[in-house]
Amino acid sequence: YDQVKEMGDLKYVLDQALEDYNETNAVMDLVLFEDAMKHVCRISRVVQNPAGHAMLVGVGGSGKQSLSRLASHICGFNTVQIVISATYGVNDLKADLQAMYQKAGVKGEGVLFLFTDNQITDEKFLVYMNDLLNSGNIADLYAPDEKDTVCNDVISKAKAAGVQLEPPALYAYFISQVRRNLHVILC
Repeated sequence: YDQVKEMGDLKYVLDQALEDYNETNAVMDLVLFEDAMKHVCRISRVVQNPAGHAMLVGVGGSGKQSLSRLASHICGFNTVQIVISATYGVNDLKADLQAMYQKAGVKGEGVLFLFTDNQITDEKFLVYMNDLLNSGNIADLYAPDEKDTVCNDVISKAKAAGVQLEPPALYAYFISQVRRNLHVILC
């Protein structure tokens, strides 16, 4: 992270990042005017922090999701967005969250969860999002046997970090890794 001395230099860097993004993902045809470039920098700065989350407010079609995807790519994160269907429910959200927790907590990968207000099809979704944003510990995300599996998956990393090899300490370590690596942007 460096201070920007010339907007032309920033535009060049962001254009290169956009070109790189377009080579590996669905093409985004963005016009990076000065305010858009500043927003990408702000989003990147927020989500690079451990437990860094953002809420982007604006009219539909203003580029919130596109700028978030670009910022995620710049930070080297995997962007995840759930696909809502007529049958998508709480159990589907839990399965998607478990997959994100696996990447962020066990594998140590940076994950950006892009979530919009249109995706709130059940009020229980808000309870899960609240728990994720506040502590990272979602009460009923894992069944007891699944928690044991997660604890076993992080034993080697936890041991290297000097964590006690007790299930509560291992799960707390897992949640700390999730908080470090999983970032939420609400649009």
